[in-house]
Amino acid sequence: MTDTSVPATGLELRSTVTESDSLATLALREYDIAEPGPDEVVVRVGAAPINPSDMGMLFAGGDVSAASSVDGADLPAVAVPLSDGVLRAQRARWGKAMYAGNEGGGTVVAAGSSDEAQALLGKVVGFLSGTAYATHRTLHHASCLAMDEGTTPEQAAACFVNPLTALGMVETMRMEGHTALVHTVGASNLGQMLIRICLDEDVDLVNIVRKPEHVAMLRSAGARHVVDSSAESFRDDLVDAFWRDRTGQLARDEDGGDHGDAGQCEHDAGSAGVGGDDGRDRQARGDAADVPAHRQDTRRATGAAHRHRFER
Repeated sequence: MTDTSVPATGLELRSTVTESDSLATLALREYDIAEPGPDEVVVRVGAAPINPSDMGMLFAGGDVSAASSVDGADLPAVAVPLSDGVLRAQRARWGKAMYAGNEGGGTVVAAGSSDEAQALLGKVVGFLSGTAYATHRTLHHASCLAMDEGTTPEQAAACFVNPLTALGMVETMRMEGHTALVHTVGASNLGQMLIRICLDEDVDLVNIVRKPEHVAMLRSAGARHVVDSSAESFRDDLVDAFWRDRTGQLARDEDGGDHGDAGQCEHDAGSAGVGGDDGRDRQARGDAADVPAHRQDTRRATGAAHRHRFER
């Protein structure tokens, strides 16, 4: 092992659900930093984002508006109350101090003996672990992505969850036989990544945002179809965007609901495949001149999008 002054202990954040008081407690705790094996490295964590996918592990579906400070054995801790239904759903977690943090960024400060591990020593890396909310993490080198010289840990911290989600949206669209996407959180970090990918791969993308300034921001980034859910003309603008330069439509939204002939939901993806060749698309297909006759059918898709006027 090559060591550049790794402390013996560090601090990490754990989340514990307790049945007796119906709480989810976030608490800092001290832990021993493991020495790296031959194929492992120790990363000094510099930054870790809170993605929507992290929230469930952190708060277990509890009421964060009722969070309170609690005794954390000389270290900070906070607890949120859980409803009876949420507590029952979290039964598998009762009494277990769970790790949190899907991804992060930091500097490799120690490395095992393998060439792959040694090659990362001293480098800033992004990493995927599920344990990122800590001062240090001992990880397999394959979980780390080396950054270019001059990249900060903050810049490296979000290089897995959103990028892989954006790439997955495009690949899912293609696998299902569609030719375009609708994204209901267009101005988010994820949405801006998706715009770049779709521009690079010549994929039509309809971006839904909630503020006029978001429209200007995305158009300046090259987005072709941007609709503002706060505008009075939102529904008509969205329908027009569906039909512009395409002959079919299949809309999917984040709420998990099925919108009938307008399409099925792709839960949490916030995206829609458009212009595929399944039966639903054939029913909706028509010339541009026929759009008004189809508006009522299409609005079943836009109604759900209208309810989700937010950006992550």
